[in-house]
Amino acid sequence: MTKYQVQRSVLGLLLIVFSMTLSAQDFSADGALLKAYLTNDMPAWKAHIDVRRDDVQSTKDLLYEYGYCGYIVAEAKKDGKETLLPEAKRYVQRFRRHTEAIKGKLPKGHYEMYMSAVYVYELRLRESFHPVKSLELAREAVKLAPEDPMTLCYCATALFYAPKPFGDKKEALELFLKAEKRFEGKDWYHCWWRPATKMYIVQCYQKAGNKKEALRRAQDLLREYPEYGFVTSLIPALQE
Repeated sequence: MTKYQVQRSVLGLLLIVFSMTLSAQDFSADGALLKAYLTNDMPAWKAHIDVRRDDVQSTKDLLYEYGYCGYIVAEAKKDGKETLLPEAKRYVQRFRRHTEAIKGKLPKGHYEMYMSAVYVYELRLRESFHPVKSLELAREAVKLAPEDPMTLCYCATALFYAPKPFGDKKEALELFLKAEKRFEGKDWYHCWWRPATKMYIVQCYQKAGNKKEALRRAQDLLREYPEYGFVTSLIPALQE
């Protein structure tokens, strides 16, 4: 290896380390938002994204919009909650607008990831009809960024929830397990997708009939994130 090649390799390594440091800085101040996720205090997320509604600059900003849109769309589709539909549509439209606006600033694969989510939300709200397009974008995100835990987790989530014949829970579990490894370390601790990935793994094992592994993982997850209310609610069924 020449001196130039060595310098180039070192520079590449430094850029990787630098990008990991940025991730740590991005999420290290998000403890309150993580707690809100764990305790299902989604109004706290709504307040956060409303404050930043005209200052969306990064994939982290979009990550909270993505999460809140999923919550409000699900709520609006519940019986007796139809009055929430206009609000859900408004937030999804804003999410789409912001994703398009900062497309050039997003890490590789993240535009495809978020646009896939937009199509899912619009489909649920009957604003568009692109179930196949959504999964194509989810897979494209992983193709563009195969080592990024966020693209891996998103694609796995899409496959987990997609109806037959589009979904694939076995492939979803494989991607979740891969994402889990890449979410390890203190850099990601306050990113809500880290415990979410572990929760989905619990559900994958539960749906596959492996209650023993699901329970073991749920208990491990609660030792790390004891306030995770949804996972706590899964324990009784896993102990049966």
